Amino acid sequence: MKRHILVDTMGLLMAVMILPADIQDRDGGLLLLGDQRGRWPRLQRVYADGGYAGVLGIVVKTLCKWKLVIVPRRLDQKGFEVLPKRWIVERTFAWLDKCRRLSKDYERLVQTSTSLLQIAMTRLMLRNLCRTAA
Repeated sequence: MKRHILVDTMGLLMAVMILPADIQDRDGGLLLLGDQRGRWPRLQRVYADGGYAGVLGIVVKTLCKWKLVIVPRRLDQKGFEVLPKRWIVERTFAWLDKCRRLSKDYERLVQTSTSLLQIAMTRLMLRNLCRTAA
């Protein structure tokens, strides 16, 4: 299964869609972003990696009135390198992977996996709120 997530600039989860692994990234991105149309009126730009390149930018522009910005890797890049804006979603995935249940695909149902991902993010957000309140 592939997890497609939409996060804000702080890395907090706005939307999640879990799809079978045989669906390409740009098709999954289209399903995720098409579902969010009209839900985030202040959203103007969406950053994505190279897997979401192609006609997705045109469709997102016409459907949702958002600009899709692809953050490319450098051609001479070897190994891991922090890329601007793209590290935000990678950090969110790292936070979620700390939850034992989300570290592997244990679930049979997509709904269960989606719910556990949302619960994990809620737990992270509550922990951050409690730290700032104390």
